[in-house]
Amino acid sequence: MAGISDAIKKDHREIEDYYNKILNATTEKEKIQWQNQFTWELARHSIGEELVVYPQFEKLLTDGRAMADKDREEHQSVKEQLKAFQNMQPSNPQFEPSLKALMEDLSQHIKEEESEDLPKLEESLSTEESEDLSKSFGRTKMFVPSRSHPSAPDKPPFETAVGLMTAPIDHLADLFRSWPHTSGMPNPSTK
Repeated sequence: MAGISDAIKKDHREIEDYYNKILNATTEKEKIQWQNQFTWELARHSIGEELVVYPQFEKLLTDGRAMADKDREEHQSVKEQLKAFQNMQPSNPQFEPSLKALMEDLSQHIKEEESEDLPKLEESLSTEESEDLSKSFGRTKMFVPSRSHPSAPDKPPFETAVGLMTAPIDHLADLFRSWPHTSGMPNPSTK
């Protein structure tokens, strides 16, 4: 079983892969499919971290509250950028520039999280605790919104309550979105 750092890094690599697939897509339909996949994964990942990981920073690390607040602030910026991008058509001249600006900010956040925040967290956890946190992170992602809602609260318990109200609406709308169809690709409408 993988620990929390591995689970988060796996998500980061998937988000980076979807970003590249959007840029390399050759048709508008393909760009929209990867845009939906990118949005779906990034929205769920961000909220999962805010609900499961950041409270652990605050609970276990001496500088954890400052780390969590900084990461929430960075997430807020990314959520606002994602909100603007998630419904943008590939024919919009701002489509690629918006995506690239979002990914530039996100890449910096990912780098800091992987090199600083997660190692500090892992040091304070046993292997079993890290694995349990990873399971909780994965389960949480199944029940959170799959689109960006930057005006929603970003701390439990309010984020949890708003997410539980918003997620079913997002998941219903996901049924009508276009998704990439490749082997091994998760179908968001079933998660």
